[in-house]
Amino acid sequence: MLAKTRNEEQAAANAPGTPVVDVTATAPASAPAPAGTRQMTMIQALRSAMDVMMERNPDVVVFGQDVGYFGGVFRVTEGLQAKYGKSRCFDTPISEGGIVGVAVGMAAYGLRPVAEIQFADYFYPAADQLISEAARLRYRSVNDFTCPMVVRMPCGGGIYGGQTHSQSPEALFTHVCGLRTVMPSNPVDAKGLLISAIESDDPVIFLEPKRLYNGPFDGHHERPVVPWSRHPLGEVPEGYYTVPLDSASVIRPGHAVTVLTYGTMVWVAQCAAEETGIDAEVIDLRSIWPLDLDTVVASVKKTGRCVIVHEATRTSGFGAELAALVQEHCFYQLEAPIERVTGWDTPYPHAQEWAYFPGPDRVGAALRRVMEG
Repeated sequence: MLAKTRNEEQAAANAPGTPVVDVTATAPASAPAPAGTRQMTMIQALRSAMDVMMERNPDVVVFGQDVGYFGGVFRVTEGLQAKYGKSRCFDTPISEGGIVGVAVGMAAYGLRPVAEIQFADYFYPAADQLISEAARLRYRSVNDFTCPMVVRMPCGGGIYGGQTHSQSPEALFTHVCGLRTVMPSNPVDAKGLLISAIESDDPVIFLEPKRLYNGPFDGHHERPVVPWSRHPLGEVPEGYYTVPLDSASVIRPGHAVTVLTYGTMVWVAQCAAEETGIDAEVIDLRSIWPLDLDTVVASVKKTGRCVIVHEATRTSGFGAELAALVQEHCFYQLEAPIERVTGWDTPYPHAQEWAYFPGPDRVGAALRRVMEG
């Protein structure tokens, strides 16, 4: 059971004094930085979100493996322990079940814990605490208790992490009633969504694509890395702001075909659209579940075609749910079968990283097929 309906969430987000950032399109690279912003990587934007919330609310605590003195394996929490002390940012044993179990107890007590699982691949020992406790607490207590906690998890491949450091398990969380699942694709959204997640009274799984930590990635691994400092979405508002949960963003407007995607694949999809010359509308779901179905349906009804792209394995991936929803709500507007571009139904292969990774060539081929259908 969710704490707020979508309308209530967005009404709260638009209340006076609560600035909302909603990125609807990428600005040209030469666009001047807006007033009150600072250049940030996604790592720095996530850190800024936690810093802002820890300063605003003494009930916010941050913990996980190596997140305190060391600042996290990706340095996302660097400096927070020095600023807020060891009682509000601290290290834990290597025990994912223990980390999440402690977070559930803290949340029930009235705190707002932000727990880190060092890699999403290792959340499985915590599954019982997430599913049986965190997700069910509001329902089983008849709304007497809420579970306002966030579990941050770096996810995805493209970094040569192999089978145990590259997984994308988002579909497993969307199957659980009572969990919110979020995955940003850029620093601006990352900060605003994390602040919204911390303020939510529901447990939020906050997935962070590792490949995007330091810059956008279009799937062309042979090209030089592009840093966020050279992209307008690396200009992040300072201080407090929110991006509403349950809200998708039209990253690239178009009229020929709708591409539904999230995380790293947002950048791959845009690249594929540019390289094929197809007038594709690319939608960044941002909030995987609950889903901004209105934005999805409006786009597909406009274009009449749909391609779904995600990095996770194909079978029972979230793309299957998206395909079912599009078929259910847009059947009479569809001009061609829905296409899915995904990872393969195998463990993530270290030696065949780019054969597994859904790159722009595979996405582009799907775009061509759906236009010919």
